Amino acid sequence: MNRRSWLTIATFVKLSTKRFFRDRLAIFFTVIFPLIFLFVFGSINSGGNSDISFKVAVINQSESSFAKDYASKLDKDKVFEVNKEINSLDSAKELMNRGELDAAVILPGDFGNNSDQGFPKGEVNVYYTQNNEQAGRTISTVLEGQLKEINSSLVQAQTPFTIKSQQTNDRSLTAFDYTFAGLIGFAIIGLGVFGPVNVFPELKKQGILRRLHTTPLKVWQYFVANALSQTIVGLMTLSILFIVSILVFDLKVVGNLFELALFIAISIISILGIGLAVGGWASNERQAAPLSNIIVFPMIFLSGTFFPRFLMPEWLQQISTFLPLTPVIDGIRLITTEGKHLLDIGPQVGLILAWTVVIYIIAFRVFKWE
Repeated sequence: MNRRSWLTIATFVKLSTKRFFRDRLAIFFTVIFPLIFLFVFGSINSGGNSDISFKVAVINQSESSFAKDYASKLDKDKVFEVNKEINSLDSAKELMNRGELDAAVILPGDFGNNSDQGFPKGEVNVYYTQNNEQAGRTISTVLEGQLKEINSSLVQAQTPFTIKSQQTNDRSLTAFDYTFAGLIGFAIIGLGVFGPVNVFPELKKQGILRRLHTTPLKVWQYFVANALSQTIVGLMTLSILFIVSILVFDLKVVGNLFELALFIAISIISILGIGLAVGGWASNERQAAPLSNIIVFPMIFLSGTFFPRFLMPEWLQQISTFLPLTPVIDGIRLITTEGKHLLDIGPQVGLILAWTVVIYIIAFRVFKWE
């Protein structure tokens, strides 16, 4: 390649980048739209289990001092949001049937009365609806743990079998870690596919590509210019998602930022090939939109964009492994959360490069200037 070829490419990179920042719709779908998803899913998943609480009614039917103290303890427990206005099981059932209450905790009349051995005893009754069984069982487990602690303070008993828990120093993924890597993949899809799919048919409609075809500009030069331009734009816009996630949702990027940026750049170029193929082939929006949706939406739902792939059936996991977006999301997740290097994620990088070759061969063959 001579200097004139690179000068042509540099000129189109400059023009494409300027065109992007002048296109408000492109900025919305590339920056604002992923940010909206980030705040929605980040608010849902970044809180952790410490923020989980259950709406319950505590109905104390006992006059014992132990029952009163225990009811007061439940009221102060952060796990429970106690509705103090409910004083009967019928009132609690009415709210449970409407989904406004998770469970009713009943302390019977003999709860807390002293036994023959001289210590208080009793049984807590937990009522929940069939549709809220999971919450009811969780509440029962929490209460059982509390009562077990009280029992051990009242009665000393030997336990032949015990459990010992120990923290490892290994990092584990949080719900937000899964969500964040998926949202980056979602943003790359929007940048690499929907960008060219929306732009190319419009350029053909206006006759701009036809006029470019009359110049010495080659298809490969046009593709390289688009790839460089979208990579520059992508790294700039995705950095906004990283900054917001770090400042607002306390995202911790464990891996090397340079390697992460390089991996994202490779991913953008690879996914962009899909947009170049669809947009370059389609003569108008009516052809481009359905085809791009058929390609994109299965990847969004099967590549771990919004939920982990291990929740899928085994056979579906095997299929989704080879989708173009899957190694992108997996690679970002491995770098950001586990500190993996590019050499460590060789399978993901290799699959992306393989898809890049296949996709761009197709894009070159189907591209039309008009």
